[in-house]
Amino acid sequence: MSQKAILEYDGKRLLSSWMAMNGNDTLTQSLAAHVGPKTDLNELPTQNEWLLTRRLVVKPDQLIKRRGKANLLALNVTWTEAQQWIEDRRGKAVNIESVTGVINNFIVEPFIPHGQDDEYYLCVSTELSVDVILFHHQGGVDVGDVDSKAVRLHVAVGTVPSPEEIQNTLLMNVPIHRRAYLSDYIEGLYQFFTTYQFSYLEINPLVMTDNPANVVALDLAAKLDETARHECHKLWGSITFPPPFGRVSTPDEEYINSLDEKTGASLKLSVLNENGRVWTVVAGGGASVIYADTISDFGMGHELANYGEYSGAPTESLTYEYARTILQLMTKTAHPLGKILIIGGGIANFTNVAETFKGINRAIRDFADTLRSQKVSIWVRRAGPNYQEGLKRITELGVSLNLDIHVYGPETHLTSIVAMAFNKPVASLEFNDAKADAEQIKRNISYLDTVEVSDAEKAASIFTRNTTAIVNGMQAKAVQNMLDFDYICGRSTPSVSAIVYTFSANHYRKFYWGPKEVMMPVYQNLSEAVKLFPNVDVCVNFASSRSVFDSTKEMLEYPQLKVIAIIAEGVPEKRTRQLIACAATKGVTLIGPATVGGIKPGCFRIGNTGGMLDNIIASKLYRPGSVAYVSRSGGLSNELNNVISRTTDGVYEGIAIGGDRYPATTFLNHILRFEANPQVYMIVLLGEVGGSLEHEVCEALASGRITKPLVAWCTGTCASIFPYEVQFGHAGAMAQGTLETAHAKNEALKAAGAIVPANFEDFASTIHETYMKLVRSGVLVPKCEVEPPTVPVDYDWARKLGLIRRPAAFVSSITDERGEELTYAGMKISKVFSDNIGVGGVLGLLWFRRRLPDYACRFIDMVLMVTADHGPAVSGAHNTIVTARAGKDLISSLCSGLLTIGPRFGGALDGAAASFAEAFDAGLSPEEFVQDMRNKCQLIMGIGHKIKSLENPDQRVVLVKNFAEKYFESTELLDYALAVEKVTTKKKSNLILNVDGCIGACFVDLLRSCGMFTRAEADEYVKMGVLNGLFVLGRSIGFIGHYLDQTRLKQDLYRHDTDDISYITNVDIA
Repeated sequence: MSQKAILEYDGKRLLSSWMAMNGNDTLTQSLAAHVGPKTDLNELPTQNEWLLTRRLVVKPDQLIKRRGKANLLALNVTWTEAQQWIEDRRGKAVNIESVTGVINNFIVEPFIPHGQDDEYYLCVSTELSVDVILFHHQGGVDVGDVDSKAVRLHVAVGTVPSPEEIQNTLLMNVPIHRRAYLSDYIEGLYQFFTTYQFSYLEINPLVMTDNPANVVALDLAAKLDETARHECHKLWGSITFPPPFGRVSTPDEEYINSLDEKTGASLKLSVLNENGRVWTVVAGGGASVIYADTISDFGMGHELANYGEYSGAPTESLTYEYARTILQLMTKTAHPLGKILIIGGGIANFTNVAETFKGINRAIRDFADTLRSQKVSIWVRRAGPNYQEGLKRITELGVSLNLDIHVYGPETHLTSIVAMAFNKPVASLEFNDAKADAEQIKRNISYLDTVEVSDAEKAASIFTRNTTAIVNGMQAKAVQNMLDFDYICGRSTPSVSAIVYTFSANHYRKFYWGPKEVMMPVYQNLSEAVKLFPNVDVCVNFASSRSVFDSTKEMLEYPQLKVIAIIAEGVPEKRTRQLIACAATKGVTLIGPATVGGIKPGCFRIGNTGGMLDNIIASKLYRPGSVAYVSRSGGLSNELNNVISRTTDGVYEGIAIGGDRYPATTFLNHILRFEANPQVYMIVLLGEVGGSLEHEVCEALASGRITKPLVAWCTGTCASIFPYEVQFGHAGAMAQGTLETAHAKNEALKAAGAIVPANFEDFASTIHETYMKLVRSGVLVPKCEVEPPTVPVDYDWARKLGLIRRPAAFVSSITDERGEELTYAGMKISKVFSDNIGVGGVLGLLWFRRRLPDYACRFIDMVLMVTADHGPAVSGAHNTIVTARAGKDLISSLCSGLLTIGPRFGGALDGAAASFAEAFDAGLSPEEFVQDMRNKCQLIMGIGHKIKSLENPDQRVVLVKNFAEKYFESTELLDYALAVEKVTTKKKSNLILNVDGCIGACFVDLLRSCGMFTRAEADEYVKMGVLNGLFVLGRSIGFIGHYLDQTRLKQDLYRHDTDDISYITNVDIA
């Protein structure tokens, strides 16, 4: 939803800040204090001293209309009286126009003495191409039907009304001496409206007093364009968008909303009736409305428990959490007749249905026992990429769990599962027209690009078989989808000439053209791409909502670009309307924003329109039919492709104009093109609640501008059954008045001459009946079927579908980053932190593929700490320092130090562990071991230290030894090494067990005694060099420290002193 209401206090706060910034004398800064549920009323005057010196007005600030008539207004009171008035009402429930809610927020303002003649009505709102300023010279609570009374000033987008226009249009019934002052105020207020990106701003009454002249907004109601937050966050400051009065979000709704805010996908949930019998888990904003409509149309609206949707390819875990939340709510109480769960959705464009169904299946499995005991019947209908696997899995789940699950795909009408669940007549997508087909001559379809097209068809087309495009944004999948569509349509050349990607230098990107690979140029600048490809006339803009305005503005500067598709959702309405105005002056067709685009079978498609290739083939979109359609929803356009392909000879062209309040092109724009195109024989319109675009179509029907059969339906008929105002899937899907309701639109379309079914369930059959009338009358000759060329399946997609296999180039058993969460040896990264296993625990997972005991993890941490460094003089640190002082980077310096690790430095851990273990396992006594090593003329690894001795023990050894003796199950090898120490120190006191030997012996004890490894595994890890790995890991900490130290100290290049070098010649050696 883009338009969001704000508190009156926030509206006046923003107005006051604008006044302060602009210094407009007529825009007097207003005083106002906000009182919330926890505001200390005794402290409030310390922040607002005027509360104690002025007479006051107090009223609730919770989007409540007509507060005066509801007796929720305190006028001309002192602060003491205002406090008492608030205390009497704060936290209390009140009923206002059949809605009950708790009052917790108030606004307190100075009381402005004035007469009835001082009150005016002022409202600024937005329309597609203009802003509208409404003014009435009488305001206040009894203003009545202001729409019929007020005068209007239409202000073109991007302009500011002059004082003369304001006075001559709006203020003719205002006393002359006030007109100039009021016109200055209205001009300033309009600039405030556009700068802060309001979509609606009403002041009633607006009070003007004389001597001195002053204008004050007494009551203010406003809506901001929430999508403009990234542009206006500094102007808005901290702002909240409160729910409608009486609407309090449940914990489950807040939970789903919190998930929605953390993901690029969409998750929405509104609980309508906790005790309802019918619950839904629906994919897609458009589909969610249609399911709610159909449930209502079948007389079960009072049993509809929830409204919501998941869309945008949510992950398995998000889908699981969404479905689990709904099932948890659903199964709180049983119903005598059993409950109904609708798991529905249209034909997805790119969402992997099988992947999202994994999450739903997990949730069903969790609640299987309760679903059985409460006699819940589950009805599933879904289609799109990999839907067969998804439906197969949920079918198998139902069988294995003995659940009442009924599963259908695109062969079934979108809403037929609702009819089945309620035992109502089911609309079929299969029609017996064999006799009619046999009697009809078929029109041939040619794939040749040289086929002549009539002038009338050319004039009415925005895409042809020769259309070529530039894609703005690195959307490789969308580009490949466009090329695959081109190939299957029999085009001789690709429809994408180049990609523009501002974040990289010019290069080429590889794509497939049928079975062969082709190179696609990628340019950093649009200007270069346009210059090199003068025949390009379409641009598909995948820029984000933040950058799409600037990039589209640039595109509009190139006359050769005749069509621009804006895919992004969340484009600020102000920016969209500016683009619409600019495009109109340049004769450019804009499609979007918030759209999947459009498709012209056999010719061209925008991005991902029409979905994957299997859907393109199933819906016969590789060749033109005779029916054109226009819709709001991109998801439902796929459903229209499916329905039209099954009920007629197919789609000629389909456009999704986008779900925002102000689509750049309207239903009527495209319907008039279809009307003028001799290849289009009938038109389908799928509208929705909100806006007035369908009424434009009604006017065109009534005036005779549309003569071809038009089958139309507006979704959102369920809105009247909801207990409160609900924002449907699209930003524009909310009625601002009676005429914008779906019911009113359907009635108006029917009255104007459109063919309107009784409900969406009858939509397909109505399309079929209309088509067959044209066929039987001879007006329409159906087009014959053709065999499309085969396009090889991409390897990645074929692998996901389980169609192919090949040997892997690599095998990894320690980590997996492919899922929703990184895992170490099967342990999720979130659990790594929640269980606080530390670096030692992570090392255990990644090195040993198992979770080690806590004491083992802490021992590894200890080893890393005691081996971290041993001063700058040792060879590894020395090399690191020399390399750092030579100006090399951190990695090079670290590697220089690590490369010195070997038998003489740092490599003693493995050697000590191996030699001690070999002697111990062979049954040699310490004396025999020492003697054996002496006989072999070998030093004992892990024995001896240059500085430390029995008299000056190494505290690192003491720490490691004490820890092992306290926590290890066995220290038999450590004990053996200490016994060896007793033998060696008899010769010399510094022949002690050093830190390398102590760690080596202890680690062998750990591996052998912790119960996590077999003896063979423990010995194998020692042979692999795992102990040296510990030293490398620990000492890297010190080496990096030395690099940082030398760099920080700005040390010069190191050159060894020649006095410290003995230069020896061959003579000296001899």
